[in-house]
Amino acid sequence: MPATPPLRRGLAVVAALPLLALALSACGYGSAKAKDDPGTSHVAAGAKKLSADSVRIGYFPNLTHATALVGDQQGIFQKELGGTRLKASTFNAGPSEIEALNSGSIDIGWIGPSPAINAYTKSQGKSLRIIGGSASGGVKLVVNPEKIKTLDDVKGKKIATPQLGNTQDVAFLNWIAGKGWKTNATSGKGDVSVVRTDNSVTPDAYASGSIDGAWVPEPTASKLVAKGAKVLLDESDLWPQKKFVITNIVVSQKFLKEHPDVVEAVLRGSVKTNAWIKAHPDAAKASANAALKKLSGKALPADVLDPAWKSIQTTDDPLAATLSTEAGHAVKSGLLQQPDLKGIYDLRPLNKVLKAAGRPAVPDAGLGVK
Repeated sequence: MPATPPLRRGLAVVAALPLLALALSACGYGSAKAKDDPGTSHVAAGAKKLSADSVRIGYFPNLTHATALVGDQQGIFQKELGGTRLKASTFNAGPSEIEALNSGSIDIGWIGPSPAINAYTKSQGKSLRIIGGSASGGVKLVVNPEKIKTLDDVKGKKIATPQLGNTQDVAFLNWIAGKGWKTNATSGKGDVSVVRTDNSVTPDAYASGSIDGAWVPEPTASKLVAKGAKVLLDESDLWPQKKFVITNIVVSQKFLKEHPDVVEAVLRGSVKTNAWIKAHPDAAKASANAALKKLSGKALPADVLDPAWKSIQTTDDPLAATLSTEAGHAVKSGLLQQPDLKGIYDLRPLNKVLKAAGRPAVPDAGLGVK
C-alpha cells in the first residue's frame, strides 16, 4: 500500500499516524473526554445473571444515538440483561469511545461509520465488529436564505462541516464533486470553502456570519434553523430508499467471543427499544430528551427537538451497503486509501435475535465474518 501524504489526515489509514485521535464520530462533537458515568441500571432482585457480571456500554448524548438513550432511560436493556448489570458511559467524540473500547473500558458502543471504519482498518481487522444498526438519516445542508437560495448558490460560499474526514465532511466533499466543483479535500479551499467547525459552536458561527451554512447532523441542523437558517437539502434524498447509516452498534471482538449471550441480550434490548420508539414516538421523544437533560443538564427546546426527531429513523439494519459506499466516497475525495472492510460485520447475533422475533435477517453486503 503506498504511503499517504502527511496532509491527508482525517480518515487516511496510515499506521504511523495517530488515527484514533482523528477518527471522528458521525456526530462530530469535538471533546475527546468521556462524560462522567451516567449511572448503573437497577437490577431486579433475583434476576438471573448471564456469563458476565456486568456489561459496559458507551454512547453519545445526542439524538442520533436515540436507541441507546431511550433503551437505557427506559430500562429496556437492563431487563434483557437480567442479573448482569448494565453500566453506561457517554462520550462526545469518536476517538475517546474507540479508545475506551480498545482499552476494555467499555464493551459495546454506539458510534458512527467513520470511526468504526478507521478503528477496524488501523487494527488490521482485530479491534471491533459492527453487530447492528441504530440510526439512519438526520443530516442536512442548512443555509442562510438571504445568501443561498438554490443549490447552485452554494458555490463560492463558506459551508461548515464538523471536522476534516468525519462522516458529514466526506459526504459534503462528495456532493461538491458531484456538482463538478473543485475543492481541496485537506485545506477545504476551492469553489466552495469547507470550514471545519465543531458542532457545538456552529450555531454561534452561523449567527455571527462567519459561515453561510453547514452540512451537519441533528440536532445541530435544527439549532441553525431556529436561528433563521433554511434546510436546502436533506442528505437522505441522495440515498436509495432515503436510508444511510449514521449510527452503528460495535463490540470489542474479545467481549463478543467471551460473552456472546450478553451481546445477544443487548441486541434484544436494542431491537425492542427500536420497536418501542416506533410504536410510541411521542413518549420516546420525551424519553430521549429526558435522558439528554439528565446527561447534559439541559433539554432541547421544542423548536429544535421536534424537527430533529422527525428526521432520524431508528433501525436494526446496519445498512451495510451504505457504509461501503461512504468509504468509497472518502477514497474518491483523497482522504482514505482503499480499505479492506471484509469481516467488519458480525450480524449473526442480531439475525438470531431477529429470527426469534419472527423477522427476516439483515444483510452484511459481503463484509461479514465467515
